[in-house]
Amino acid sequence: MSDMRLAVAGAAGRMGQALIRAIASMDGVVVSAAIERSGSDILGRDAGVQAQLGEIGVAFTDDFEAAMAVSDGLVDFTAPDVSVANAGLAAQYGLVHIIGTTGCDAAHEEKIRKAAEKAIIVKSGNMSLGVNLLSVLVRQAAKALDPQDWDIEIVEMHHRHKVDAPSGTALLLGQAAAEGRDIDLDAASIRVRDGHTGPRPAGSIGFATLRGGSVVGEHTVMLAGEGELVELSHKATDRSIFARGAVKAALWARNREPGLYSMIDVLGLSEN
Repeated sequence: MSDMRLAVAGAAGRMGQALIRAIASMDGVVVSAAIERSGSDILGRDAGVQAQLGEIGVAFTDDFEAAMAVSDGLVDFTAPDVSVANAGLAAQYGLVHIIGTTGCDAAHEEKIRKAAEKAIIVKSGNMSLGVNLLSVLVRQAAKALDPQDWDIEIVEMHHRHKVDAPSGTALLLGQAAAEGRDIDLDAASIRVRDGHTGPRPAGSIGFATLRGGSVVGEHTVMLAGEGELVELSHKATDRSIFARGAVKAALWARNREPGLYSMIDVLGLSEN
């Protein structure tokens, strides 16, 4: 089988450059297009040079449809509105679409699900193997421990430039906990505490968000019982783990049936 041709959206950003480096270092894939916003002063430059690889013969472009025409898949760590638009085009061209974008609301998610009727989409709040293994452990722990006796708190920290909170990974872990308890996360979650809050509601799932410095990503799920505390943690020290995971997801998704998949599916950790 020929190498899979992958376009990178937001290719000049930090994740975009990490994706280009990951694709260049892995077998079975090549960079087919490097997409950037219209008006960017980087258009026309070689994407490999920007990613500190040297020339790779792929220039930054804002011509999305031309990029899709020469690609088998699109890897997308951009913004919710952009990813939704990209999902529609990926469906139109029958491409694999890997979405690592965080901060999507219910309307974004619904549009992505609709696009997945025709496109092969893998979407995850975190593309790393370790975090997705952690989510399975969190689900199992939440299922095993009585919510009347055990409280769940999710603490996350990221660099000062991150714009969404809680992080997509924190929400992924919260969803795993909610699934373990067979409850709705939106109804059970507590994301802000300030002032006289009263006692903690039994069965709730709390989130604490920290921002500062250059922290790539740290997440801890705390399961607190009377007289004991269980902590399940993951620390990312290099964003290349997300890039490599995304590329592996693209290779896994190639030739799959249209649908919306997760990294749990990619890694074979699904309970189904």
